[in-house]
Amino acid sequence: MPIRIPNDLPATKTLLDENIFVMTETRAMTQDIRPLDLLILNLMPTKIDTETQLARLLGNTPLQVNMELMQMSTHESKNTSSEHMLAFYKTFDQVQHRKFDGMIITGAPVEQMPFEEVDYWPELCEIFEWTTTNVHSTFHICWGAQAGLYYHYGIQKHQLPEKMFGVFPHTVDYKRSILFRGFDDTFMVPHSRHTTIDRADVERVPSLRVLASSQEAGVYAVSSRQGRRVFIMGHSEYDPGTLDKEYRRDKAAGLPIAPPKNYFPNDDDTQPPLVSWRAHANLLYSNWLNYFVYQTTPYDLKNLSQQPSSGEFQ
Repeated sequence: MPIRIPNDLPATKTLLDENIFVMTETRAMTQDIRPLDLLILNLMPTKIDTETQLARLLGNTPLQVNMELMQMSTHESKNTSSEHMLAFYKTFDQVQHRKFDGMIITGAPVEQMPFEEVDYWPELCEIFEWTTTNVHSTFHICWGAQAGLYYHYGIQKHQLPEKMFGVFPHTVDYKRSILFRGFDDTFMVPHSRHTTIDRADVERVPSLRVLASSQEAGVYAVSSRQGRRVFIMGHSEYDPGTLDKEYRRDKAAGLPIAPPKNYFPNDDDTQPPLVSWRAHANLLYSNWLNYFVYQTTPYDLKNLSQQPSSGEFQ
């Protein structure tokens, strides 16, 4: 949450120059407050696990959030009961007339397929286009980030020689980024993917900026101007045991899989994993909700405008 300070306090200019969010008395007295409307497009096969992971992070904030879940109407979930989907999930046709303060588009286990061969790709493209006028800030995760970068900016994903699997150290590249306010010099993030994007492809797009990256895992966070689109390549939302489940599943299936890097103590998979990313995961989602959704979304969502092509990176 922002700190409220007197309008003319000398510290105001200093804090603003340092890109520290402050709220003057004038703005605080005129600010309207309401719950945030947040839509989650859950493309993960283990939907209940993903719902829980995201809700846990989104709930770690003093902000009141109305969370709604959406599924693809052109794809049937095979790992979650139809009763659960009917009870808790909406389809695009049920929400497309509405506007939302924020939206999360999750990853999906289809990254090795060309985008156009994914059965729900046409519907997803329709949703991507809809977000430009109906969502204030959209947060894309892993394959959802790669798909969003491809649809909006033509950035292609690339196959990795082997699966990027483990928990890797990252650094913040854009030091003024408020999305990473409060982060340590090095922070850990889980990754589980077979594809990546090239940093050079992102840097060729003037309206995008790389915010954070890893020497081993590559680009981690990308943002458009004013943070209306955020792309996160890793899985900060993962629970302590998520990588363990994936590892043992692939191992039991006879797939060529090594233990996740920097996950088990001394790479001993008989030991419980070490959790090294949870604090920064909470901070990431809190920063996004606070600075990119709550502080800048219009009070009346009818006033949401087309995604801006100019403005400052945040």
